[in-house]
Amino acid sequence: MGGGNVAHRATLRRSLDLFAAFRVEQTDPDRFYGALAADSVAMARQWLPLAGAKVVDIGGGPGYFADAFTGAGARYAGLEPDAGELTARGVVGANTVRGSGLDLPLADASIDLAFSSNVLEHVPDPVRMAQEMVRVTRPGGVVFLSWTPWLSPWGGHETSPWHYLGGKRAADRYAARTGHRPKNDFGRTLFACPVRPMVSWARGAERAGRIEVLDLFARYHPRWARWVARVPGLADIASWNVVIVLRAHS
Repeated sequence: MGGGNVAHRATLRRSLDLFAAFRVEQTDPDRFYGALAADSVAMARQWLPLAGAKVVDIGGGPGYFADAFTGAGARYAGLEPDAGELTARGVVGANTVRGSGLDLPLADASIDLAFSSNVLEHVPDPVRMAQEMVRVTRPGGVVFLSWTPWLSPWGGHETSPWHYLGGKRAADRYAARTGHRPKNDFGRTLFACPVRPMVSWARGAERAGRIEVLDLFARYHPRWARWVARVPGLADIASWNVVIVLRAHS
């Protein structure tokens, strides 16, 4: 597996900066999502030149990623299923529509980069979404999948760490304490997405000649700790977020 130059830039300082931004996600979303989008674009361009590239961002949200990809010269299109997310910044992000990652409204082999950040855990069939992303990516194009494993410290999102006692129990506990259901409600808007099934799917698709697995790593970890995403079991617990990068074949 190649790794572009991701390892070169995956420093401890970067990890600490992202974690600091993450801590203010609720109070200062501009800081967090702006930093995450900029980091994502810098990461994606290790595998594909973005200037002029056709990019579809599944789960693009309110426009932070649109700004970052467009700023890098990409021809960006965003797809977001949640109407609330679409207007979280007051207006719908540039060239973004409402739709499902499970049925992408795009032609086969029409995209240079199919990108998703923290989305697979929010769909009931993550393999189907990954297959859709491969379908719309041209031969030689790149598919970037990033998600939060269920057994990671943030697997339950705002219901963490109680998700370790069960997703529904954690969501019910949150509702009892706050008077409303969590945004990431287990079984409705949040699902368990372990690492092994996604890696097994990717390896199977690679053996079938549909894709090439370019890299698998812990997204927010520094270079010396990226390997934890490749260890069965440990990957789910010790990876705050996992990335699989694929090259589409014909």
